Parts: sequence; C-alpha cells; structure tokens
Amino acid sequence: MFTRFANWLDERIGWRPVWEAIFLRKMPKVNWFYTLGSATLFVALNQAITGILLTIYYVPTPDHAYDSVQYITTQVTGGWLIRGMHHWGASLMVVLVVLHMLRVIIHGAYKYPREVTWLTGVVLLLLVIGFGFTGYLLPWDQKSYWATTVGTRIAGVAPFIGNWILRIMRGGEELSAVTLARFFGTHVWVLPAALMLLVGTHLYLVIRNGISEIPRKEAGKQ
Repeated sequence: MFTRFANWLDERIGWRPVWEAIFLRKMPKVNWFYTLGSATLFVALNQAITGILLTIYYVPTPDHAYDSVQYITTQVTGGWLIRGMHHWGASLMVVLVVLHMLRVIIHGAYKYPREVTWLTGVVLLLLVIGFGFTGYLLPWDQKSYWATTVGTRIAGVAPFIGNWILRIMRGGEELSAVTLARFFGTHVWVLPAALMLLVGTHLYLVIRNGISEIPRKEAGKQ
C-alpha cells in the first residue's frame, strides 16, 4: 500500500529524483571531519526549536525581559534545560562553523567548482555571529547590557559610516527599549529568514557539485 501511494505521489510531484539526488548520491571516501557541516545543521535545528519554545514566555521589553528569562529558568517545567540547550548551542554552532570552514580551507574544497559554495559558507558564518551578537542582549542583565554597549561602540568607530551604524543598531544614542526591540526582531525574524535562504542555497550547491575528496599525494611526489 505504501509503495502504491509513493508511486502515485511520485507521478504527481516527482519526489523520487529529489530523494535520490539527496540521500542516494554517491559519496567519496571521507573521514569524520566531513561531518562538521551536518553537525552544524543539526545544532541549527536545535537552536530553531529551542528558540521558538523560549519566545512563548520571553517578553522583549526592558521592564520584563530579565524577569521573563528568570521565570523560564526557574518556574517553567524544563525551562532551564531549554534555555541551557539554546545558550550552549549558540556557542557550539560558532565552533562547528569555524571548524567546518577550516576543514574546507585545509582540504582546498573552496576551489573550482565550489567557489560559490564557499562564499555562501562565509556569509553563513557572519549570520551565525550575528545570531550570537543579537541574542546576547536579550536577557537584559548587566553583563549583556554592557557587552552590547561595547560591541555597538566598536561598530561605531568605523570610518565615515560608524556613527550611522551605531544609531541604526541602538535606535538612538544609548541602549534603550528600541535597541532591545530591534535586536529581538533581528534575532527571531531577519536572521532566521536569511539563514534559511542561504542554508537552502548552500545545500543545493553541495548536492550539485558534490563533496570534495580528501587530498592525496600524487604518485612519485614526496
């Protein structure tokens, strides 16, 4: 019955070639370092799920942000675990992305025909850093407040456009309710939309161009 339904569905939407291209494609002989990209994607899914759960109770206003985080941690069933998974997942995601890109550099996987794959990966790294920066302010405690103050001030020293960037990020001269709202909106709407678009593009390019093989010494060379 399942086979008949699968064939019926394939005749109408053509899912089988897509399935074969993604899951049944031939893979070169690789090692565990080639799983860093998949591990990063898994952590990204963890961040998405735990982030959605956190937004159920989080209140993005200066008067209630800190209290809502404390409520999640101490009062919500399993809240401490969800927040911990999201917190440590953010750090782990940065580490995995950096290690993944180092592997690509060491193995020369950024070369033809994978240049665009590499460029999308660089942009994804920037997005991951953006997630970390915007999410750090959301607990609205002393540490996150002053860390964001310093971070935005660093961006403000850029030549010519520094002051403009500073005002865009803060929504004014100092950190305020507008800053928190902008960081929250960027963290849960703008960056996730960009991430999904780029991850889809990145995966398509990986499937299209394949995974690079481990570099090996040519015969006769030392």
